[in-house]
Amino acid sequence: MKRTSNLIPVLNALMAPSLRSRNNPDRVFWKLLERAGDQAGDHPPMHEADIDGYRRLLAGFATAPGLSGLGWAMARGDVQARIANQMRIEALHAAHPEIGREVIERPIVIVGLPRTGTTVTHKVIAQSAGHRAPALWELMHTSLALPPREEARLVRQIDQVMRLVLRLAPSMRAIHPQAAAGADEDPFLLPHGAQHLARAPMRGYETWCYQRDYTRDYDLLKKAYQVLQHGREPQRWVIKSPTHLANLDQIIRVFPDAQIVWMHRAPVTVMGSICSLVETSWQMHVHRPDPAEVGQMCLRMLPWMVERARAARTVAPGQGRAAVPREQIIDVPYHDVVVDKPHEKMPVLYDRLGAKWTADDAARLGATMARPTKRTHEYAIKWFGLNEDEVEQAFGDYSRVEAAMSFT
Repeated sequence: MKRTSNLIPVLNALMAPSLRSRNNPDRVFWKLLERAGDQAGDHPPMHEADIDGYRRLLAGFATAPGLSGLGWAMARGDVQARIANQMRIEALHAAHPEIGREVIERPIVIVGLPRTGTTVTHKVIAQSAGHRAPALWELMHTSLALPPREEARLVRQIDQVMRLVLRLAPSMRAIHPQAAAGADEDPFLLPHGAQHLARAPMRGYETWCYQRDYTRDYDLLKKAYQVLQHGREPQRWVIKSPTHLANLDQIIRVFPDAQIVWMHRAPVTVMGSICSLVETSWQMHVHRPDPAEVGQMCLRMLPWMVERARAARTVAPGQGRAAVPREQIIDVPYHDVVVDKPHEKMPVLYDRLGAKWTADDAARLGATMARPTKRTHEYAIKWFGLNEDEVEQAFGDYSRVEAAMSFT
């Protein structure tokens, strides 16, 4: 099941001495924090809760079983970059208070389990006139409009990183191809969540993710979109992340008039593909990852995300209104819109969103939704120690409800 390059063991051997610093992650963290501050320039003091969260994240990586030298280097770099980006966003708001008055109007937020068509649906909608999705480089280096040469430099730097990832794990080209200037998703900006668990087994950090309050994360998300909107031509934002499923209440809190497109697909169908994606990522960060451990992590995290999303749209006894009003969620079965009748159903989705479906959209649709004929990342769930009954039980009645959906 190895889908990574022989370059990884070479890099791990070269980086093995750096693993000693795992023994004192707090010392490493304070150095990262200082360097991130230097990158960000003048900025307000970081909130104690944010510092504690990033410390916890780095400690989670430091104690991950089997973490490799390459994995530790990538974890340190990622944590430092996220801190620097958050500092940059806060500094811009402090220096330009008018940014905080930007209204993110009626954003389209696309959610759903991974491998349910969220990426292709996001791509289709984001390409339409009057719509805009954040580019990968904007999520990783959030700023006001930059001079063209500086923007081009950032794009080149991030593309170099993406090319390295593809060299280390060529199968990622089929799983989730990325480019710095291409539209991408919010986990590249959000401080915490399942995006980190897709890199290494971190059971303590995982448990913390289930218990924590994500208010500050989504306050940061709103501030980021305000920065990206300020001084630019207003367009309707198209936002995407499977991890938003666990925080639909926070989405509505920061974007009260958001329209949420929830993509649905049978969990048994997608679980093998999800686990394969995670296993490929773990192979870049961990020596000899255990497929069964991958399966169990996914079996804990993904049903939790779905349950949180379903709870957010449910009116509890004595509660006058759900956290997410029913009229702000559009349920979209994967096969209806992505596989069976995209040319018929995508215009219906646009109509539900109050968006205009044009001849240009129709002309682009076939190429945008084309799927690779060879899907090298999909494997049977039994490789990950799972069986269909176990998956169905973990998701409760969601599979039955999903199977009964149709999109009209």
